[in-house]
Amino acid sequence: MELTRQQTDILNATGNIRINAVAGSGKTTTVIEYARRIPKNKTILYLAFNKSVRLEAQQRFQACGLTNVRIETAHSLAYSHVVVANRYTLKSNGYSIAEIVQTLQIGAIGDALTEYVIANHVARFMSYYCNSDKHSIKDLDYTSVITDGKAREFVKKHYRLIESKTALLLQLMDKGSVAITHDFYLKKFQLIQPKLKYDYILFDEGQDASPAMLDVFLRQDAVKVIVGDTHQQIYGWRYAVNSLEKVTYKNYLLSESFRFGNDVALLASTILGWKKHLVAHEPVVIRGMGKSGLIKSRAVLARTNMGLLLKAIELIRGPKKINRIYFEGNFNSYTYADEGASLYDVLNLYLGKKQLVRDPLIARMGCMEDLEDYIDKTEDKQLSMMADIVKKYGDQIPAILREIKAKHVPDHQRSSADIIFSTVHRCKGMEYDSVELVDDFYNEEHFEKLTINETEPFRMELLLAEVNLLYVAVTRARCELHIPESLVPEDFPSSKFIHVLKKKTESTVVTAEEWRKATYGKSVPEGREEILAMVRSRSHKPAANKTWSRRMDDELMQMFQRGEDITKIAEKTGRTKWAIMARIRLLEMIDDV
Repeated sequence: MELTRQQTDILNATGNIRINAVAGSGKTTTVIEYARRIPKNKTILYLAFNKSVRLEAQQRFQACGLTNVRIETAHSLAYSHVVVANRYTLKSNGYSIAEIVQTLQIGAIGDALTEYVIANHVARFMSYYCNSDKHSIKDLDYTSVITDGKAREFVKKHYRLIESKTALLLQLMDKGSVAITHDFYLKKFQLIQPKLKYDYILFDEGQDASPAMLDVFLRQDAVKVIVGDTHQQIYGWRYAVNSLEKVTYKNYLLSESFRFGNDVALLASTILGWKKHLVAHEPVVIRGMGKSGLIKSRAVLARTNMGLLLKAIELIRGPKKINRIYFEGNFNSYTYADEGASLYDVLNLYLGKKQLVRDPLIARMGCMEDLEDYIDKTEDKQLSMMADIVKKYGDQIPAILREIKAKHVPDHQRSSADIIFSTVHRCKGMEYDSVELVDDFYNEEHFEKLTINETEPFRMELLLAEVNLLYVAVTRARCELHIPESLVPEDFPSSKFIHVLKKKTESTVVTAEEWRKATYGKSVPEGREEILAMVRSRSHKPAANKTWSRRMDDELMQMFQRGEDITKIAEKTGRTKWAIMARIRLLEMIDDV
């Protein structure tokens, strides 16, 4: 292979090094070439970020005849040392909130559902501890990673109980009394301070390492190479740290991307420049060396599950015929929260069909207001997104999901899909010929308006990760990028490879009748007249679905900033409480980071 000067410098390096590689710069190729130059009698451990990257790396190393390389993920390495050695039982999908309540026997406390809110924080505190490099949960302040004021006040009030129940769950798992989680065995692996018998350790995607795994890596006596992109750190919400910035090894750069051309490279580096509104930031130079070719794969990428689902619905309902679609990862994962509640559970709660709710947590709620209160006290963004979808589409949701599933192709036919849908987190490491971004990312104006307290480092990390999310999304494009106008930096030059999507001025609300006409080819499908009548009866609130004007938005902003109650604002505007909250989020008047 023909090497660049930067790659040659890395291959000639000695001792422990770190490699900061921009998106598409051939870092894995460089690491493989580095491994090829290590003497055959030396043992090498290659740490991949996840299972799919591990499988791809195995194929590439084997193709090069590198038999002295062992390829693992952090979890697969810890699994063999902890789970197998101790004969633990593994709970692969983790504990639901209801299971934590039952396992720890958390009784009712004060307000309704308080025991479930406590359990939610126990789950998060355990994750925070297991991903940390600390020996005891007493060494951590859980309130430091709570960004919402109302949730923080709840945690402060119940801190001793949350901490003691977290310690109890960890103790039960350690003794083998209950099944352990993936986070737990990785933490135990770090605590036993293993000595790995390798001459070289190559740590890929190091920017997303948890403090626990970074601690294991740094303790080894091998020659250590950590590689990644400091600006692709997007797992702050999982308590990952930007390990490339924590390591003091000699730094090497890979700043030439072979994935995309200079136009996308300039856009990516300009977006990273938004970090100057948050921290001291050095400009990032990216050279785009890629060549545009035929468009064979098209992808729609979003920041959130909700944003992606809404875009998928919009495109499927649209005038262009779409027959085959594919969602990166299991499609069902887009309709389920981590703790087990499904979109159908939230829908049935909204429709008053509690007898159909399967999730124990949602079943305990009497109405949507209870769900809203739970979301406020836990910062549960997944449930919040589900609630927003339910409020927008209501009883149309089952038909919508059925159509999406009918058009979804199996994994082995992924390449035949007309459009691939994915959140940024799920498409990490992927690339597509044509990429369209959903308008649910934060733009520069959002960061310009922020004032950050120095005592909120976790919140700062989450905000920096928001910039990184957009950077990662933009750099998935090989040939062309379609980007919403709101995300384009001011005075950015026009480009034939970057297509700006103008914001629609008309209302995007589609009535149930329009949906049925698009789906069935006629206004009312046979046998469904009563459903349409019900929908029409609900729509006799003219203000509820009326398009928001600039004047209305200004009035809403003034009322909200004066601290008026959401319910009173809803009464004044003639809209529902949830419509007001959705509009506030859209206008970014509250910080949901």
